[in-house]
Amino acid sequence: MSPAGGGRSGSGRGKGPAAGRGSGGPKGAPKGGTKGRASAAPSGGKGRGAAGKEVRGSAAPTGRKRPPRPGGNARNALNPMGPQSNKPRQSAKSGLGGEQVEGRQAVRELLLANRRDTREIWMADDLDPAPVLDDIRELAGEARVLLKLVGRGKLDAAARTDAPQGVLAFARPLPDVPLDELLRTRAGMPAPFILLSDGITDPGNLGALLRSAECAGVTGVVLPQHRAVHITPAVTKAAAGSIEHIPMAIVGGLPNAIRELRAQGVWVIGLDERAEKPLWDLNLGSRAVALVLGAEGPGVSRLVRERCDELVQIPMRGRLASLNVGTAGALACFEVARGRV
Repeated sequence: MSPAGGGRSGSGRGKGPAAGRGSGGPKGAPKGGTKGRASAAPSGGKGRGAAGKEVRGSAAPTGRKRPPRPGGNARNALNPMGPQSNKPRQSAKSGLGGEQVEGRQAVRELLLANRRDTREIWMADDLDPAPVLDDIRELAGEARVLLKLVGRGKLDAAARTDAPQGVLAFARPLPDVPLDELLRTRAGMPAPFILLSDGITDPGNLGALLRSAECAGVTGVVLPQHRAVHITPAVTKAAAGSIEHIPMAIVGGLPNAIRELRAQGVWVIGLDERAEKPLWDLNLGSRAVALVLGAEGPGVSRLVRERCDELVQIPMRGRLASLNVGTAGALACFEVARGRV
């Protein structure tokens, strides 16, 4: 999406990985699968103290229970993955990615969601005590995930973001779901609220957008197969764990996906700076809705724009002509959520 008002998008690119970058393991990633039943470190961060060593112990309770993993409760020790490669994995190009998760909140939600296997967690050996670290240690122990204390230099060398906060995890890729699964309704729940990314390539913007979308009640996300960023380590960091809770589908092309959504009765809204109707004037009721956000700069593509049921824009009152897609998307998601209430 081009942000709401006109002009260029201020995507604010950092040093995070570029779009399409593989999410395979980093240099120095663990060799071999998880062995045995590893438990977590003590809550105060005291263990054996040797970098790279497995840490044993327990931690203070988190107050939240991990849900059972769909399809059973198989543990990592029983299903070890092979060693991480130094080269980008092909699966990251054809699937969602998400194999490397960085940041304390992101790793904590990875373990809490219990949606996919976690191979191993690295934690810097110089971290000050913090409740979120206690949560990670306890959850890792419950899931029997290997947790290693490593030197700060080794962890930062393996990280693919500027600020991993001393914690990173290696996990199985995020599972993608068929598009029609995002349209399933459940008794007592609101109609589907789907977010479509029309070629968003900035990892920080996509991660921030996913975080806002999850908080606004988005029930599913659609990403195009090509010319768009998927779930890189920078996205997982910016998303702060939201990727573990939102089902995502990958489609060959958004125009065909929109056609399918409309055929199923979904009202498709495009956020476009060239639209005449303000976002605030939407009348949604209780219908299923899909919100389309375009790429930084180009905005919603022509074919996608032509297939939307309605186009809206965010009125701009200041001197700047645009918002970045992460900010504009957050406004749009919460306005749609408000209209659906």
